[in-house]
Amino acid sequence: MEQIQRLKSIVDRLRSPGGCPWDLEQTRESLRPFLLEEAHEVSEAILQGEPQKVCEELGDLLMNIFLQARVAEEQGDFTLEKIAEEISDKLIRRHPHVFGDASANSPREVREQWERIKQEEKKAVGDSEESRSTIRPLPASLPALSRADRVGKMVAEVGFDWPDSSGALSKVEEERDELVKALSEGDAAAVEHEIGDLLFAVSSVARKCGVDPEVALNRALGRFEDRFRSVDRQLGNRTHASLDELEEWYQQGKQGEGEGQESQG
Repeated sequence: MEQIQRLKSIVDRLRSPGGCPWDLEQTRESLRPFLLEEAHEVSEAILQGEPQKVCEELGDLLMNIFLQARVAEEQGDFTLEKIAEEISDKLIRRHPHVFGDASANSPREVREQWERIKQEEKKAVGDSEESRSTIRPLPASLPALSRADRVGKMVAEVGFDWPDSSGALSKVEEERDELVKALSEGDAAAVEHEIGDLLFAVSSVARKCGVDPEVALNRALGRFEDRFRSVDRQLGNRTHASLDELEEWYQQGKQGEGEGQESQG
């Protein structure tokens, strides 16, 4: 707690008269992009499996949270203490199997209990429309693939799902055929529609296989970038090359990647 209080004191000083000019001019809105950026950097550090990097990025994220709380306090909206109070109350309320007499012996039972309590809370404040919604609100800034994964999991909770990945894969094939048809007809609006459906279907395959589609795509992009460095080396000072040349160089980069993995093993 001593270090937490120290961080709060530092942020308070930065935002006080005579503090840091940059920090003093920040608003809740101007700080928002940094909050999102730091959250993504935490996620990346976790995927890299570097504990010290995770610690560092969590620190940056925590600092942004403290800054947001300080701005809110100055505006008379809420305080850091209020944030901690409300999340503490929520955790106790939604974990009656830990802090009360309820029973939940599996992660699934815990999740169902959490959602049941959440809906009861919404009804209590008159939010009956949202309480009837299977697809719960998600942040607009959430990456589309992550959003698709979350939505798929939500509707699966009420049984709207395939028994296994083969059904989801068949849906991918169906959407692919519809995209081919839209392309052949030259209908731009239909092409966009079908590409969206195809991507959503692919996210369902990932979900049925226990794969995070956002992570999978980011890793695929990382592999592509690594392989394309081989193409850049071959290009040298040239601005372009034939597709055959580019493909050959790309495959060389891909082969080199495989050899590197073998040598590491």
